[in-house]
Amino acid sequence: MSVVQSIRTAAVAAIKSLYDQQVTEADISVNITKPEFEGEYTIVVFPFTKFSRQKPEETGQRIGEYLQNNHQELISGFNVVKGFLNLVINHSYWAAFLQQQYSNTKFGIQPANGKKVMVEYSSPNTNKPLHLGHLRNNFLGYSIAEILKANGFEVIKTNLVNDRGIHICKSMLAWQEFAHGDTPQSTGIKGDHLVGDYYVKFESVVKEQAEPIIDRVLERDFRDFNPTEIEKLEKLVTALHKPEVQADEDKIGKIMGDIKEMSRNKTEIMLQAKIMLQQWEAGNPEVRELWNKMNGWVYEGFDVTYKKLGIDFDKMYYESETYLLGKDLVEDGLRKGVLFKKEDNSVWIDLTADGLDEKLLLRGDGTSVYMTQDLGTARLKYDDYQMDQSIYVVADEQNYHFKVLQLILEKLGEPSAPGIFHLSYGMVELPHGRMKSREGTVVDADDMIDEMVKAAEDKTKEHITKKLSDLSEGELYELYETIGLGAMKFFLLRVDPKKRMIFNPEESIDLNGFTAAFVQYAHARIKSILRDPGNEDAVAELNKYTYNGTLLPMEKELISLNEQFPGILADAHKEMSPSVIANYAFQLAQTFNSFYAEKADGVPTYSITKAENEEKKKLRLQIIQLTANTIAKSMQLLGIRVPERM
Repeated sequence: MSVVQSIRTAAVAAIKSLYDQQVTEADISVNITKPEFEGEYTIVVFPFTKFSRQKPEETGQRIGEYLQNNHQELISGFNVVKGFLNLVINHSYWAAFLQQQYSNTKFGIQPANGKKVMVEYSSPNTNKPLHLGHLRNNFLGYSIAEILKANGFEVIKTNLVNDRGIHICKSMLAWQEFAHGDTPQSTGIKGDHLVGDYYVKFESVVKEQAEPIIDRVLERDFRDFNPTEIEKLEKLVTALHKPEVQADEDKIGKIMGDIKEMSRNKTEIMLQAKIMLQQWEAGNPEVRELWNKMNGWVYEGFDVTYKKLGIDFDKMYYESETYLLGKDLVEDGLRKGVLFKKEDNSVWIDLTADGLDEKLLLRGDGTSVYMTQDLGTARLKYDDYQMDQSIYVVADEQNYHFKVLQLILEKLGEPSAPGIFHLSYGMVELPHGRMKSREGTVVDADDMIDEMVKAAEDKTKEHITKKLSDLSEGELYELYETIGLGAMKFFLLRVDPKKRMIFNPEESIDLNGFTAAFVQYAHARIKSILRDPGNEDAVAELNKYTYNGTLLPMEKELISLNEQFPGILADAHKEMSPSVIANYAFQLAQTFNSFYAEKADGVPTYSITKAENEEKKKLRLQIIQLTANTIAKSMQLLGIRVPERM
């Protein structure tokens, strides 16, 4: 039982005894005491004045006296500040906790709760390599899965690969037209990068072919368009020349964006890509053979990147295998009257009564849209696992999409609907601005990994010490990877997922900043102390030792902070945010560093090798071993390794 649970249990008993009132533990609000007051934990007293019929200070005083008199093993003192009862936890309680948990590498991990959760993340397209945006997605999904596991859930980690659609056909068509048979083997280019190069090539050709069409539109020459499109373009061009629009760059950009997109769709190469998509859906053998070949190149490339990142999955899903299931759901919806057809044979759902709009589910030519595929995948995943919750880790640009997905599943009566949860996160930018796939300005994940490992190598070599001089080249490279990848993961996870962020590689690897390297170094320093030959005998006897004396302030603070780990773990699940763990790990490392560095008159206050006596030495060894374990577990939940030496 945690100290907070113990306080709540004791407080419930106090309320019953003092006021003959039955409250639950959930009614007892317990917070960490503010630094300016004495104590470790604070009970909020105000709710109890309604039946104590006393002032908050008097109520707090009575409850405090009861706790101190009846739970001396837990509470050694208290003070009341207005409506807040600050409790001083008995030193013997902390010492007993420390002896019980200092070597427990599973401290904080909850038992199985019988609930099943699926976490879907990564979800790459097979027309380009993984990029910086995918990194935040992968790290967030992996970490949330680990946090859920630690909270007692059975977790299935899945990856839905977007392996079909017009974007895939773009790369296929460009390779067919311009590659002259190039392969990853013949070029030496990683498969996902090679395919991505042809996606960029396609977009450059589209841009080139669209320019004369755009010029004609701006001259009101609409020869390339049908009557419905012409009507829309007339309105756009007319609006473009209005004085109020000409004075607003954002409005000009929006109108020109619509004109450019309509013009792109009329280019020869785009029309060919659409025909290829129809051929793919019709099962054309040549198109399917090309699709299999190029996707195979991409999967080989993805596997290399995932391995570098330490990312894994329990189950792979492919949209090429689920979009037909989505079509089946659409047919069911039509039969039930939930969906309807328009004149062009396209299928829609009307969500206007729900405050939304009409949503396309099947194009007039019978081809699927993303929503169709997601409906089919949702059914398949639920059929496979019957999970209690299905978490989608997808950027906030798709907030509306997932709101609609859940609503459609509800209207279709799908059992998966109640468990749909969109873990939305903000986009990642670099200091020089946003990345764009079409323009080839995206930073590839592989390049970022190499850059971070090289930065870690440079930083390590700046501070290389005799401690690392005996490491082999392979061991050193593993250390550089641990530091470099840890820096990237920590930087991308330390921010609340809902916030957009700028990733600064240089800042992420600062040894003295809010970084993984700072936390990793604290862990390595503790391990160095525990390895010290002068501490060997004491370390060997720690399992038999319980401290019986008075704790100094930072001894108590570090034990108390470690004891909070199970609650931090629960908060990370509740908030669906690894940033809770990252902030805690950093705070723990900071507190250890203060503990390690504090001096009085030039003498270390919390020395281990020169401790006041053998009892203090063993106490502090227990404290730092517990701290190392908690740091290691916290970082593991973020997908980050911690080195033994650094």
